[in-house]
Amino acid sequence: MIYPVHFTRAASLDLEEICDWIALHDAPAKANHVLDRVHAALESIAALPHRRARPRELPPGTQGDYRQLYFKPYCVIYEITDAEVIVHVVADGRRNLQSLLLRRLTSG
Repeated sequence: MIYPVHFTRAASLDLEEICDWIALHDAPAKANHVLDRVHAALESIAALPHRRARPRELPPGTQGDYRQLYFKPYCVIYEITDAEVIVHVVADGRRNLQSLLLRRLTSG
């Protein structure tokens, strides 16, 4: 089964901010390269979403089937439902993600 992949508004803003920062501080071509890598990662997620690991930063008992995908240095955190994959976070994986994940994934 190929799952449709959807971004939350927050995840879309994450990606936009990352690409804007790269374009401004490095080069627009590198920002486009990151976008290409994200799209390739999403194709992988759509086809086999369960093959990725659960984020270590989430406490046991957190509701939902959350997984993570790294493409250095970035991390995509997503949830698998019966019908779709929902991307909740796109962030620099070098930062401490625990508070961000808890805020985004466990708030009602």
